[in-house]
Amino acid sequence: MAAECIIGLDLAGLVKNPSGVAVLTEKNVQASLVHSDSEILEIIEEHKPVLVAIDAPLNEPKNGFSRTVDRQMLRCGYKVFPPNFMHMRQLTLRAVHLNRQISQRAYRTIEVHPTSSRKALQIFPLKEWATVQQTLRQIGLKGDLEKRKLSTHELDAVTAALTARLYLENQTEQIGDQQEGYITVPKKRDWGNLKI
Repeated sequence: MAAECIIGLDLAGLVKNPSGVAVLTEKNVQASLVHSDSEILEIIEEHKPVLVAIDAPLNEPKNGFSRTVDRQMLRCGYKVFPPNFMHMRQLTLRAVHLNRQISQRAYRTIEVHPTSSRKALQIFPLKEWATVQQTLRQIGLKGDLEKRKLSTHELDAVTAALTARLYLENQTEQIGDQQEGYITVPKKRDWGNLKI
C-alpha cells in the first residue's frame, strides 16, 4: 500500500504569479511552482492526498472587512490580512473557488497561514528563507529540501504541508468559528522538539 501523502499549497492571487506546491509523503518533500488551477488540481488528482493545506482565506466574511478568525488570529499575535483587504480580495475569490473544486473531488482541506505556523514553532527569523529551509531539514524533512534552494513560495508550501501533518497528529489548534472558518496553527512549541 502506498504511503499517505499531504499537499501544502501557497496560493497566488493571480494566475500569472507562481503558486508553491509541496507534496509530503512520510519525510519526503516534492516542491514545485505552478500557475493555473488546473495544474493544482492535476497534482491533487495524481497524488490523492489525505489532506490539502491551503495558505489563503477559504471563506469570505459574513459581514464587513474581516472574519472572526482574522480578528482572533491578530489577538493571538498572528499577523494576517483580512479577506477583503485590497490586495487579498483576488486571492480570496480564487481560493474559495478552488477550494470548492477540491472539495467536489472529495479531498479534505484546511486553511493555514505559514508565517503564523513558523511563529508558533519558533522558527525565527520568520522570513529568513535560508534559515527556514535549513530548519525544515533539521526537523527531519527530506527530498527537494536537501537537493536545491527552494523559492519562498515553495517554502511556504512546505510549511503548510508540515502544519497539515501536525494537524493529523493532533498537534495543532484551530482558531476561528464554524460560521466563517478556521485557521489551523501548530500548538506553540520549540521546533527543536518536533520529530518527523
